[in-house]
Order: sequence, then C-alpha cells, then structure tokens
Amino acid sequence: MLCMRGQGVVKGYAIGRAVVMGAAALEVAHYRIQPDAVEQECQRLKAALAVARDELQGMVNNLPEDAPREMGALLTVHSMLLDDPMLAQQTCDLITERHYNAEWALTTQGQTLSEQFAAMEDAYLRERGADIRQVIERVLRVLSGSTVLLPQLKETPDDDESLIVVARDISPADMLKLRGGRFAAFLTDLGGPTSHTAIVARSMNVPAVVGMGNIRSLVRDGDTLVVDGLTGAVLVNPSETVLNEYARRQAAYADDRAELSLLRDAEAITLDGVRVKLEANIELPEEAAAALAAGADGIGLFRSEFLFMGRNTLPDEEEQYQAYASVVRDMGGRPVTIRTLDIGSDKTLDGEIAVAANPALGLRAIRYCLANPEIFGTQLRALLRASQHGKIRILIPMISHMHEVHAVRQAIAAACAELDARGASYACNYELGAMVEIPAIAIAIEPFVENLDFLSIGTNDLIQYTLAIDRGDNDVAELYDPMHPAVLRLIAHTINAGERAGKSVAVCGEMAGDVRVTRMLLGLGLKEFSMHPQQLLDVKKEVRQAHSNALRIKVASALNRAERIDLDALAG
Repeated sequence: MLCMRGQGVVKGYAIGRAVVMGAAALEVAHYRIQPDAVEQECQRLKAALAVARDELQGMVNNLPEDAPREMGALLTVHSMLLDDPMLAQQTCDLITERHYNAEWALTTQGQTLSEQFAAMEDAYLRERGADIRQVIERVLRVLSGSTVLLPQLKETPDDDESLIVVARDISPADMLKLRGGRFAAFLTDLGGPTSHTAIVARSMNVPAVVGMGNIRSLVRDGDTLVVDGLTGAVLVNPSETVLNEYARRQAAYADDRAELSLLRDAEAITLDGVRVKLEANIELPEEAAAALAAGADGIGLFRSEFLFMGRNTLPDEEEQYQAYASVVRDMGGRPVTIRTLDIGSDKTLDGEIAVAANPALGLRAIRYCLANPEIFGTQLRALLRASQHGKIRILIPMISHMHEVHAVRQAIAAACAELDARGASYACNYELGAMVEIPAIAIAIEPFVENLDFLSIGTNDLIQYTLAIDRGDNDVAELYDPMHPAVLRLIAHTINAGERAGKSVAVCGEMAGDVRVTRMLLGLGLKEFSMHPQQLLDVKKEVRQAHSNALRIKVASALNRAERIDLDALAG
C-alpha cells in the first residue's frame, strides 16, 4: 500500500478505481523549422487557437441546465485567455525568432508565463497560472489532433463502480466533460484551494485532493484508491481491512452530513445565548446560490478580482454593476460585503507583468486603486448602483493609514457626483469597512473603528505580515503559525475595540472556517464568521455546542500570560 498526501479542498471520502488523464504538454515534439516555414507554422498555431476558442465558446453557449453555475464564467475566462497577445503574439514571436515548432514555442511561452505567476505573492493570483497551463493543454491537444482525455476502460461486471480521476491538472472544460461520468473524486499534481479544480469540485460536492506533486506518475489505470478529502490523504491499493475501515468512515460521514443539513435553518447561537453571524465567502456571482443553500446570514466576502483576471480589457461599469447586483438580488436583503479590487504590484490589469522588488509590500490593493482613480471610480459607481437592490458593505483591502480611509470616502463622493451628473439611478445603501490584515491597523485600531462602519480581519495576510512568513514558500511554510500569541493578541485587540465602539468585526480568513479553532475565536469574542459555504454547517454545529462566556475566560487567561492556547482544553 502506498500513502500520499496533498491538500484536501473538498471534504468527504471516496473509494474507487483510478483513471489517469493524459498531459499533452508533457508529450509534445520539439524541433526547429526552416526559415521559409515560419509563416505557415504561425498560421497553424493561430488556427489551433481559434479551434480551441470556438470549442470553449460552444461549451459556454450549450451548458447543460444542471451544470455547476460557476462553469460558464470559468470557461469564458479560458476563452478570453486565448485572445491574449501574451499567449498568441509572443508565441508567434518565438516561432519567428528561434524557429521553434508551434508546440515547442507554445510550451516555452507557457513556462515563462507560469514562472511569472508563480513569483506572485498573492495566493489567488499565483493559482491563476493554472489557467495558462490549462488553455495551453487544450491548444496542444488541437495541434496534435487528439481530444482523448481518458483511457478506454475495460468493462467490469460492476457498472456502478466509482471512478477516481488522476491528473496533472484539470481545466474547467475538462471538468465539464468528466461531469457526466461516475467519478467519485478528483486528484491532481497541481493546484490549491482557489484553483478551478477546487472551485468546480466544491460546486459538484465531489471530494478532491490537489497539489499532490507526482501522483499521476505513481498511479496506474485500474489501481484501487481511497481518497480522504478531510486530511488530504490518498491510499493506493490498500488492504481489504483498510478498505472496510474507510467504507465505514464513508457511511458515517454521509450520515453526519445528513444530520448537519438539518441545521440549515437553525440559529447559530451558543449555549449561553450569544447570537453568532455565519456568512459566506464567494469568488463568483453564481456561488451566491451555494451560500443560500448553506443557510448563510449574508456574504461576508465577495472577491471582485474574478471580473478583472484573465482578460486584456477592463470590465466596464455596466458589467461590474450586473455582477454585483445579481448577488445582492440573490441574497434577498441579506448583507453583501464586496471587497474592492485586491490586486498586487506583481501583475497589472492590462496583462503586462511588472514584478516589484517586494510585491507583498508594494503598490497593491487599495494603494493600487488610489493610484488608478479611473479604475477605482468605475468600480465604486457600479457598487453604488448595485446598492439600490439591497444592503452592500464596501470592504477596502490593505488599509494601513487613516489618510487612505479619507481618500476612499472622497473617491466615493466623486463617484456619486459623476452619477448625479449623468442622472444615473443609485442609492447610498452601503457601509464602508476595512480589512485588518496589516499589523499597523490592528495595533492602532481605535481611529479606524471610529471612522468606519465595520471591520473584517483577513487572517491569512495578517499572519504572514506579523510573522514575516510567506506560507507559499516551502522553505519557511512550517513557520506559518495561526496560533502564535502575537497573532491572536492582534485579533483580540481588534475584536475588543469593535465591541467597545458597537461596530461589527468579522474574520474572513481561513481560520473562520476551521472548526478546530471555532471555540478559540468565540473565546476571543468573535461574533461574525465568514467562510466557504461548504464549511458553514460544521462551524454552526460547533457554535451551538459552545459556551461563549466560559471560553472567553479561558482564552483571556492564556493570552494574558502570552501562552499558546490549548485547543483540546477548549473543547473539553
């Protein structure tokens, strides 16, 4: 038996036979062409790009009614990437200058772009490099004349046997083709929690483990696999005893999920009567449906970056308005927190790569927006128009100075004036808040609490900035410690300041959806959590079994002594 680990991005268990997907990028021929064949080779490349683009657009236009709602947007992003000059024109330049064949030039340009994305500090942006890899895989299949994704499987007596896809990576288009099969789980060498494989797998509620490194090379078609989406463990050809144990766990997990579903409409209230808000994080407008299905009290974080990524033109005001308004309408009066553009200095929006000396500390997020008032103004006007349809909370990322808060309010006033000048309909049904993800704002929190309507703690960045650790750097990732006393003190300080001022404070980072730390966050005084919809019911169950005041005494005692908090003791 072989045991491997990756990152579990969709909970659950699966037992089935392995089906290994091919990887065109790993199998292309490399050769040089004659100078007089350059034009013909460029035309061959452009024709393949056009075929791939038409295929994707055809999928968008003919999506099955039961397809995951996110699929259309993801396929559209890939279609637009095929028109990006960084892909088409620069690949032709390689053909012209180096006399590479189309496949070689395409993989070379893909490697260059992948390296540029890999250098980005922001995890979400890093994973957009997967989009490049996936569209290149599609074009390579066209160039090779092969469209086969999966091997022909031998017939088995048991037609109901579950199948588990093993791949280097899986594009949204591939996921759409695979959806109709009897696939119980997805395993990939690449990817992370915000990869498209993860997003689509979550929408399909299929266990998935990503970032496994080399599972595709170690697993063969027909191998028996056990997938543990909770721990990220994958067992290859386990014994009958192990199979029976995981079959038992699978059945128990299904029973547990069925029981959890009964909590959908139950209040998130502690044993001592403290009401807790549980909201959802979403990346695409279509995910609002999943938030409602999980019983979310609202949207605690709607990342707006999806509108701007994977394209060579900026979204106009109308496109942004339609996206924001659709979520606000879907939520039916529940608050919708929309984070303004959070993009780093390591990637500009026109597609030109401009890596800063230290992207994490550079012109990113609100700094970028204030430096580009036209881009920011367009987004603010769209948000104001969308506020006609319900309650919007505008969330500003990476605030570190009070003058940035004042500048944002001035920008909102200017947006209102522009809308007034053209007689456009809008409302001022919004609240203004800031992300607490830089230690400076957490330490000097009082004036920010006074001048803002709410705060949202982004624990991922707060931990990284406080500990000077990039968790994406394998050399120091083990030092990334959400439970470090300094981090918890900053979180507690922010929550307490909000409580004194009567302002809401939420946690929208990964900690909010981690049931292992739910009681600890309650002990810090947190009353508003925002997480992926799939995590919401688990957290609600934990909240309903906790005694908030007792937890606050235990946690405060540990923090006052700068001791690490014993999570097991909180659960007891």
